[in-house]
Amino acid sequence: MSPVCAIVLLCLLSLGHSAPLACEDLVRPLHQLDPHHLEGRRALVAGSLSHVPFMERLKQRESATAGFSISANETNISLFRDMRADNKCHYVSYNISLEGSSFTFADGNITTTFIYTSCPDCILMSFDVESGKRQHFYLFSKRRELEPREIEEFKAQVECLSMPPPVVMDPTKELCPEKKVDTSS
Repeated sequence: MSPVCAIVLLCLLSLGHSAPLACEDLVRPLHQLDPHHLEGRRALVAGSLSHVPFMERLKQRESATAGFSISANETNISLFRDMRADNKCHYVSYNISLEGSSFTFADGNITTTFIYTSCPDCILMSFDVESGKRQHFYLFSKRRELEPREIEEFKAQVECLSMPPPVVMDPTKELCPEKKVDTSS
């Protein structure tokens, strides 16, 4: 093999490794979800919604978090969410049951699926609302600000879903104080 052919071959191989992932790879559900990876509180870093009027409400949020608490036997899982808007905190909690890489809220109108992300401390959730009438796509992280490549990956995922460009949260905005909500009811 001539040196020129070897160089061309090496260049082609390196291009193949740097090529962006196809949409089916970018928006694939997690196949093996470790429930303990979910534990803890994460801040909303970015999000997109298929319903444009709700995007305006998302833009008005100052901050938001989501957290999971898992019982010792891993059968009882609580999802805690908070949101700060107009300098007021709003809290809500849900008891959920994981089914593979998804869970459904008690009312059955929302199915949530955990989606692949290369961000090591992130959770990417896709909410299918009312059997596909709306889709919400949220990226949560233990860090308030992600690396540019992690944000670019999320933007590509949003584009694959044909959703509006994501809202990226301001990492300087104050989070709501952590508050456990009683889930026994």
